[in-house]
Amino acid sequence: MKRIASDIKERTFSRIYLLFGEEAYLKGLYLKNLLAALDCGEDSMNYTRLSGRNIRESDIIDACETLPFFAERRVVLAEDTGFFTEKTEKLADYLKNIPDYCVLIFSEREADKRGKLYKACAKYDRAVEFAKADENSIRNFILSRLKKEGKAIRKSTMETLMDYCTDDLAAVKSELDKLLSYTADRQEITPDDIAAVCTVNITGRIFEMVEAVAAKNREKALSEYYSLLALKEPPMRILYMLGREFNQLRMVKELAAEGLGRDAIAARLSIHPFAVKKAIPLAGRYPSETLLSAAEDFAAMEESVKTGRIADRLSVELMIVKYT
Repeated sequence: MKRIASDIKERTFSRIYLLFGEEAYLKGLYLKNLLAALDCGEDSMNYTRLSGRNIRESDIIDACETLPFFAERRVVLAEDTGFFTEKTEKLADYLKNIPDYCVLIFSEREADKRGKLYKACAKYDRAVEFAKADENSIRNFILSRLKKEGKAIRKSTMETLMDYCTDDLAAVKSELDKLLSYTADRQEITPDDIAAVCTVNITGRIFEMVEAVAAKNREKALSEYYSLLALKEPPMRILYMLGREFNQLRMVKELAAEGLGRDAIAARLSIHPFAVKKAIPLAGRYPSETLLSAAEDFAAMEESVKTGRIADRLSVELMIVKYT
């Protein structure tokens, strides 16, 4: 990322850029700034944008071979082609001798680092992976934005705000925008501000339901459920996610008992370390037998709904009542 930022600042550009990964917001921001530095407006005669899996290797090569019109460079952007997860010998070989006047930018969701095309791009030292943001990245993103806007936030309030965040920076930015607008006339952000305008994502609400169940707080758990129904969340999806949460707690508890740390558990279960951080103390409130039984009960309840033996809305209510 630093090399791309430096290129933008110094206006000295590589012939190849590869921006890839699941973090769409940050990847899009770097791409936008790079294109702006290259003076690539949509009406530019020296800018070609190719997008989608229907484009061919030859389409990219032909665009790169087209001489710039009264300009020093031609810019070619290839987005979401899927080439970096496929065998693309022709394009990989072409990149070895791409014309000096061409700047070719790839923006992809996935890239196989073992592939010939990835390795051909990596030689230009501008292959950047934008992975899903971790807890520290999200926290730094929020603090940086608040500092820029002249806002103050207490540590405890920040923890409250983090509970509303996903690992999608675009969603985090959206929540921040609402919060900043709501507190336009005040410097400090409070928990009441967060509760007033921020939206808890469904995963967060499910976790709150499980916490309420663990605390034997039936009223709160049912209240969270009815709030999700009011937001048009299908009962069957809520049932599935509740069952998945209990099963995840079971696995977190087992791995923690084996001595694995937070990051190791996250890697083993392919979940976010922040989710593991929240799950470990909650899993400790349940006996292992209860978590195993819950996972089996939710699976059985799903089957009962699918076969029409019980109504979907009632199924969730029954499971909440049983485990509170």
